[in-house]
Amino acid sequence: MHYKFPKTFIWGTATAAYQIEGSAFEEGKGPSIWDTFSHIPGKIDSGDHGDVGCDHYHRFKEDLKIMKTIGIKSYRFSIAWARVLPQGKGDINQKGVDFYNRLIDGLIENGIEPIITLYHWDLPQALQDAYGGWANLQVVDDFVEYASLMFKLFGDRVKKWITHNEPWVVAYAGHYVGRHAPGKKDIRTAIQVTHHLILSHAKTVEAYRHMGQDGQIGITLNLYPIKAASCSQEDQQAALFVDGYHNRWFLDPVLKGEYPKDIWDYFKETFGAPIVSDEDLEILSKNRCDFLGVNYYFRKIIKQGGGKDPLNFIEVKPSDSEYTAMNWEIYAEGLYDLLLDLSKNYDYPLIYITENGAAFQDVLSEELSVNDSYRIKFLKEHFKEAYKAIQQGVRLEAYYVWSLMDNFEWAFGYGKRFGLIYIDYDSKDRIWKDSAYWYQKVIETNSIDTEAD
Repeated sequence: MHYKFPKTFIWGTATAAYQIEGSAFEEGKGPSIWDTFSHIPGKIDSGDHGDVGCDHYHRFKEDLKIMKTIGIKSYRFSIAWARVLPQGKGDINQKGVDFYNRLIDGLIENGIEPIITLYHWDLPQALQDAYGGWANLQVVDDFVEYASLMFKLFGDRVKKWITHNEPWVVAYAGHYVGRHAPGKKDIRTAIQVTHHLILSHAKTVEAYRHMGQDGQIGITLNLYPIKAASCSQEDQQAALFVDGYHNRWFLDPVLKGEYPKDIWDYFKETFGAPIVSDEDLEILSKNRCDFLGVNYYFRKIIKQGGGKDPLNFIEVKPSDSEYTAMNWEIYAEGLYDLLLDLSKNYDYPLIYITENGAAFQDVLSEELSVNDSYRIKFLKEHFKEAYKAIQQGVRLEAYYVWSLMDNFEWAFGYGKRFGLIYIDYDSKDRIWKDSAYWYQKVIETNSIDTEAD
């Protein structure tokens, strides 16, 4: 079957600063919490870190040429906060600003629209040291000040902005589970961090509009369709709770200006509710974003009880499903389900899929090629579900494949490859995978064919 997308549909790819840039301590850049965390023994697989990464800081012109050749219409990247403001605030590092100016100008010259993520997890270490980072309300004002500076410096050319990437991960993986920087393990702190992230988003939206910027601003959330493992009342209630914990706890304040009562009450009774003022809620209510970025990778099937933490649920992994190298279930239909639920429950917001992709055990052949037919199949099936959602009235206007290139996959180091482009981490050579050639054809035709490869 042939699926032709709308003429204005935007095909893109995405990356994040710490995962690809390298040059972690060059030309005036200050350390981030990930520079610190990744050098703590035992935190990252194989002792990896992002000091050099993909060396994008020095090789960005080569990467621009790759993007242009693929035909990418838009590139989503993040700014390393500590590269432009080494202390998180105060003095500007002009060399860092110059780098992003060169990148932005290069994208535009090559006909590629930039979309900037202001925060993709790499808080300046100076702010973590000064007052505890996202656990302290002070970070909200510092983030808005940083964001406003970026609007001033780059807003003449950049017309699409994302405040935060996956605040759930920042709050819970970073402050409760501890597998991400800054490595804290306190759920009450994580709950409060959530509010500081959401409040900083709303205040940044407000600042963007007060500055008279003529673009769009949104946020990216990692969202999951949630299913109960059985028809039992216990599993159904557990699934509703997990939907609240993962999805509605972020969606509701961003799109409705309020926190979901069931999760608020649970947190309040069990761990303590976050400190939220009436003024905060008013700010959330008045500053809705222009679009919602959705990162989709897999669904969650939930069973009550047996969890290793106070939340007391477990995720069930079907034995008859296929899984990626991340042990994430491949379930393309979940994207369709998620997009329809979002649209119906939140009055049909404008949606961009800001990440979707998969890690597999890619092998570089002697001929310097990578046959990743499994990734092509993965993307094709997800594109098809996105198309079906558009046909049902979902306002989906862009799709950013994760990722342009293999990169530092956080706690997994360099052992997981998500890229369309294979990175030889010794030479830093860029090698096209078969999926890159396939994506080039998708963009050229603005369509997919599910019968012919």
